[in-house]
Amino acid sequence: MIEAEFWDYGDTDEFAEAVAGDIGFIVESAIDARDAALLALPTDAPAAVLDKLAKAKLPWKKVAVIATDDLPVAVDNPTSRARALAQRFLPLGARVVPFGTPNSDLAMAGNAADARLQELPWPPDLVWLTVGPAGEVAGLADSRDLQNALDAPKARRAVGLTPNHGEPRVTLTRAALLSARTILITADGEERKELLEGAIADGQSSKLPIGRLLAEAEQPIDIHWTA
Repeated sequence: MIEAEFWDYGDTDEFAEAVAGDIGFIVESAIDARDAALLALPTDAPAAVLDKLAKAKLPWKKVAVIATDDLPVAVDNPTSRARALAQRFLPLGARVVPFGTPNSDLAMAGNAADARLQELPWPPDLVWLTVGPAGEVAGLADSRDLQNALDAPKARRAVGLTPNHGEPRVTLTRAALLSARTILITADGEERKELLEGAIADGQSSKLPIGRLLAEAEQPIDIHWTA
């Protein structure tokens, strides 16, 4: 059974303050324990939360940031998700580690991404997830390749995936996502909350990528939601 707790907020500012506060605590705790923090973040994270984080006085020089998924493009490509994170976090002093490479062979792009991530201290202190309208999460979306990402061995950190709808991407595997010390989900709107509640209730039988991901989670999941 998925152990998940919803935290509901009355307005965007309260929501952003709480989520940024939790992330700040995770960063400080990781640095106190290991003198470093590794965060896996979504590039569609709520701007209000990122704005709060930017104002937080955290030891960013000891923080490494990766995207939960990226496109197989160079980091200077405008569509690069690592580039978007770098625009946010490099000015704070954090290190942003790209793993997308411009390779039309998606299997090779996945191998290159995995090799890059193998260089990082693992596991992440935080995996922050957002959920799409079809239950897609990180780079996990309905695809003929989805099962490969879900069933990849624990040592594998990234694979290539071609969604049924959308662009090819490289994504953290289910094992890599669930290895995190903390998993945090943010969502907004009644429709997204109902989707998450349904996926959690269905557990192993869920047909949604988010449900199939969380069904294997061993740690409790915090879901921060605002209308």
